[in-house]
Amino acid sequence: MSRPAVFAAAAIGLAAVVGGCTPLTSYSGFQAIEAKPADMKVGEDSKSTVREKLGSPSAVSTFDNDAWYYISQTTDRVAFYKPRVIKRDVVAIKFNTADEKVASVDTFTLKDGKVIAYNGRETPTRGREMTVLEQLLGTVGRGGMLPQDDEGVPGTRPGDRR
Repeated sequence: MSRPAVFAAAAIGLAAVVGGCTPLTSYSGFQAIEAKPADMKVGEDSKSTVREKLGSPSAVSTFDNDAWYYISQTTDRVAFYKPRVIKRDVVAIKFNTADEKVASVDTFTLKDGKVIAYNGRETPTRGREMTVLEQLLGTVGRGGMLPQDDEGVPGTRPGDRR
């Protein structure tokens, strides 16, 4: 191979390696187009004007229909690594119950969040755990080879051979 061809192949290989390590940025959630949620005016805007300017909220409070949340998040992912949250904004807009006017607008960022310890284990239940030997030998005698004498037991149909 000639020297320029080797140089070109090395440059293409280097570009492929560097391109594979470029972070992929993804945006999810509420994206402000014309108006920002933080620009809503307390005492002036109502539920209808907020919905008109911003659209439907990302979430509405479960216990209070007068609290709307607009949530947006930006994440980066490099190659095969787990995605990393770079930016998260939650704008909480609360309304007065009487006149449906904006009572407060609060903005929360990633710094305001708290990390919770998620426990992925199962909840213990009452009873006991069977060993492998008990599981294997526990079905002996319940097979179809032995006669079933559950005739007349409540819940069975006459002549049923299941």
